[in-house]
Amino acid sequence: MNRAVLPAALVITLALAVTVGQSPAAQAATTTSVTVDGKQGGRTFDGVGAISGGGGNSRLLVDYPEPQRSQILDYLFKPGYGANVQLLKLEIGGDANSTDGAEPSVEHVKGTVNCSAGYEFWLAEQARARNPHIQFYGLAWAAPGWIGGGTNYWTKDSVDYLVSWLGCAKSHGIAVSYLGGRNEKGHDKAWYESLRSTLDADGYGKIKIVGDDSVGWKVADDMVADPAFDAAVDVAGSHYPCGYKSAATTCTSTANALATAKPLWASENGSLDVDSGAAALVRSITRGYLDAKLTAYLNWPLVAAITPNLPFATVGLAVAPSPWSGSYRLGKETWAMAQFTQFTSPGWKFIDSASGYLGGDRANGSYVSLRSPNGKDYSTIVETLSATADQSIHVKVAGGLSTGTVHVRATNLDSANASDYFVPLPDVSPSNGAFSLTLKPGFVYSLSTVGGQGKGTAAGPENRAMSLPYNDTFDGYAPGAEARYVADMQGSFEIRACRNGRTGMCEQQVAPVKPIEWQGDSDAYALAGDTTWQNYTVSVDVNLQQAGTVELIGRANKQARPQNKQAGYELRLSDSGSWLLAKNDTTGTLTTLASGTTTAPGLNSWHRLSLDLRGSTITAKLGSTALATVTDSSYATGQIGFGVVGYRTDQFDNLTVTP
Repeated sequence: MNRAVLPAALVITLALAVTVGQSPAAQAATTTSVTVDGKQGGRTFDGVGAISGGGGNSRLLVDYPEPQRSQILDYLFKPGYGANVQLLKLEIGGDANSTDGAEPSVEHVKGTVNCSAGYEFWLAEQARARNPHIQFYGLAWAAPGWIGGGTNYWTKDSVDYLVSWLGCAKSHGIAVSYLGGRNEKGHDKAWYESLRSTLDADGYGKIKIVGDDSVGWKVADDMVADPAFDAAVDVAGSHYPCGYKSAATTCTSTANALATAKPLWASENGSLDVDSGAAALVRSITRGYLDAKLTAYLNWPLVAAITPNLPFATVGLAVAPSPWSGSYRLGKETWAMAQFTQFTSPGWKFIDSASGYLGGDRANGSYVSLRSPNGKDYSTIVETLSATADQSIHVKVAGGLSTGTVHVRATNLDSANASDYFVPLPDVSPSNGAFSLTLKPGFVYSLSTVGGQGKGTAAGPENRAMSLPYNDTFDGYAPGAEARYVADMQGSFEIRACRNGRTGMCEQQVAPVKPIEWQGDSDAYALAGDTTWQNYTVSVDVNLQQAGTVELIGRANKQARPQNKQAGYELRLSDSGSWLLAKNDTTGTLTTLASGTTTAPGLNSWHRLSLDLRGSTITAKLGSTALATVTDSSYATGQIGFGVVGYRTDQFDNLTVTP
């Protein structure tokens, strides 16, 4: 027997039995015979992908320097390099927080459309440039407040708004393949029917409608019962059909879901750490099909390009919290997804007769087989993640499929060593169309006649804190853009021309009324900077455009959900001159540290607010006038921020943070 020493301890015998990862204590292997027959069929595979949105989780990616930004994008989208995302869901921004931030609407005010708003179209352009075959899917979480009187999303207003968004996508060269209603808010049957007829009338007849992006399969019940609604919906999409933040050992659909004869999707899954969530990701795909006939999987989110004080800070296919340093990292989920996406394409067919549980026992692991549309190539993906003993699989190829070389890749999800992920193993040459393998527990394997797989080698630098001083005059941006490193938490802050005699550009809160929110309400505010900043002075010029209150935030620490539970210190100033220095906590409790009244700043004039934070001493100033000095040690570090109480369109300029 000839032995080769390989990273995953592969052992090949000339008798065509392949043993992967010899166990120290040999146990009897369960044997599974699989006939991969090209004449047998199953449902059409619609893709494995991810979600940018829900919300703000891609925000910092656009601010990364080169070459790190392109490296991250390559790992996410480039075929034969990394996760190779096949289907990308984009949030249709609505000016309100949808988990980790608020994404801007393209139409804050009815009839005024800004197709440059936000970063989702930029991201889609980057994805398409790397993979022209990627498919796009749009979905709203929140919505601008002009829709439905600010209370009812399910109106013609929102249909028109989605059409405006599609027009923006088209202007960016983005062809949207799928469109949903609203994230996790159920469905209105008449609305979906209206959406279908409007899309058809406006030249978007090829777009498929997904209903209803909520937990459970109530949408399927209504599709079966109502032919008109059924005709309007092309895909039944459910969230977390394998369990929310679970091990995904079992996945579910319903009799009515299957009876629709429509594609069934896990249209949102995931919400798990970039490393520890990998096993659930794999099982959600294999067992999602075996248990529930799910033909697409979308991981939430695509990337954690957010600061570490926010919820779900390490959840996604990559973690990119530090554009000022260029630091980022991949994880097991990156390569777990690659085990599917680098060996399949949307449009392939599942082979039901060549998919199942190893040895007929769920505990041993699962496998799915797919064939290409031309009936020549095939791929079998096998997971042994819960197995306690080696598993043997004997594969026989039939029905016109290729009996040629089989390429093998493996990821050891029990390993913390990145060199054990997506490892190329020696090709297998079937004998008379057959071969056997013995597989080690804790792995996912891909066996395929398709070549071209690859694993990128780029790596980011070490993380480092954002240096001080930091300042932004906001003059270097185009109107409607978002300022670098500034992340909206609620409302929408965009670059606009300064008002009231000041030249240049300013940051302005531009959502004029309360949006239709996806989660709880809060003041409209944005955060910026490094969570490790400790002793500093943050200052900003403010201009109140309407009667109300502006705020300056220091040491923005941990944020709980919803976004009103943002720990940190706040200085608030009203147009009448009343002021408040307070601390907020992760329960949303605002505690007054000091308050008073000063000369009224009035409206349409510029004033400078400052917070100086030194150890436990906090000083608030308006211009050169000290408003208060207090002692509080609740928060030692954190970001800075600014905002408005309510949804006034106030302006901010000359943001500085000095040590």
